[in-house]
Amino acid sequence: MNPSTLLIVLLGLMAFAYHFGRKRAISAAGGVARLNTLHSLPAYYGLYAALWAGIPALLLMGLWVGFQNEILITIVKSELPPEILDGMSSGQIGLIVNDIKNLASGTIVSGVVTPEMQAAADRYTQLDQIARWAMWLAVLAVAVAGMGYAWAKTKPTMRARNRVETIFMVILVIFSSIAILTTLGIILSVLFESLLFFKSVSPLEFFFGTLWSPQTALRADQVGASGAFGAVPLFTGTLMVSAIAMLVAVPIGLMSAIYLSEYAPRRVRSYAKPTLEVLAGVPTVVYGFFAALTVAPVIRELGISLGLDVASESALAAGLVMGIMIIPFVSSLSEDVINAVPQAMRDGSYALGATQSETIRRVIIPAALPGIVGGILLAVSRAIGETMIVVMAAGLAANLTANPLDSVTTVTVQIVTLLTGDQEFDSPKTMAAFALGLTLFVVTLTLNVIALQIVRKYREQYE
Repeated sequence: MNPSTLLIVLLGLMAFAYHFGRKRAISAAGGVARLNTLHSLPAYYGLYAALWAGIPALLLMGLWVGFQNEILITIVKSELPPEILDGMSSGQIGLIVNDIKNLASGTIVSGVVTPEMQAAADRYTQLDQIARWAMWLAVLAVAVAGMGYAWAKTKPTMRARNRVETIFMVILVIFSSIAILTTLGIILSVLFESLLFFKSVSPLEFFFGTLWSPQTALRADQVGASGAFGAVPLFTGTLMVSAIAMLVAVPIGLMSAIYLSEYAPRRVRSYAKPTLEVLAGVPTVVYGFFAALTVAPVIRELGISLGLDVASESALAAGLVMGIMIIPFVSSLSEDVINAVPQAMRDGSYALGATQSETIRRVIIPAALPGIVGGILLAVSRAIGETMIVVMAAGLAANLTANPLDSVTTVTVQIVTLLTGDQEFDSPKTMAAFALGLTLFVVTLTLNVIALQIVRKYREQYE
């Protein structure tokens, strides 16, 4: 009696409702020859019946699955002997409840199985079976009731098309609202934790401090863990790695886009573009391995041969590999924008005597510039948010330096470091990750807004 099986049955009922709703509409019109008496096409009447059979039942099923476990656990806890839960913390009670659920499912428990726990597990299994049967009956009853309601409303004068389109519009609005509310929830959660952090640490220290050592003391007499939350080394490290990456990605990506769209034969383009875009599908951890095991040692050996002091983990290694990773973003977006330039502009330039290179430099690139700049800014956002390559190739040291041969760290790396392992979410050390996340969000949002503004400002000049 799994919910997945019920979902399949429910989809079958919707198909059944669609078929017979359509037939009922044809029958109400007096046959196929009199379909012109219907307000809408028969398919809309079938869709109307299918939606009434499926949507209320799916909503009930979702609510049932979401709340069933909590309700069963509450009932089982209320039936436990009072002496078992007396004096226990919420964590200990949660452990007992987890053991009861594991015992009911036949998996390993953390402690000794007492008769009371065995009885609670048996009771939980019994209630779970009852709840599953009740869910089947309730969902199917709602589906049949919805189907009957739709059939009762099916008449030639019913505006089935309008009602179906209204239902679909409501569904689209709901799903759009879910996406918007999810984004809003993420922003508010990060903002709330960031405000708690700024109550303990001054914003001036965070945004302008030059020492990053987020170690808070566990005891009042502890030495060496006073905590320093100056994020300037993180910002400079992020900007340095991103700048190196863009110095690699922008020229190579843009030149590749120009060659593939303007110079390359069709056969070469059909092979070269998919091959180039394969780079976008490589996991970032693989790029991290490549940077740590291949690029970083080569840079170090080359630097030593030139008499330079190169760290084993450097911003240059991370930036170079990150730039290789971002090349497909710049190349693909730029090529699409260049191909979107009307052919009439090329023909007009050639008609005036311009060569192909002059046409590219003076006509195509200026016309495609808004899209190219927008794609580059999106690539910058991608570079700022990268984590794995920097962790494996640039290190974790928060050094305030302008030397790309030194080890640096970035904002995203520190967020991962601060939230790794068991953490107390009421300490400035942990809440600093939310402040860094909020800063990163504002920066990337600003870059995206700038990209959109550039595209909107200059697009009209060439339309």
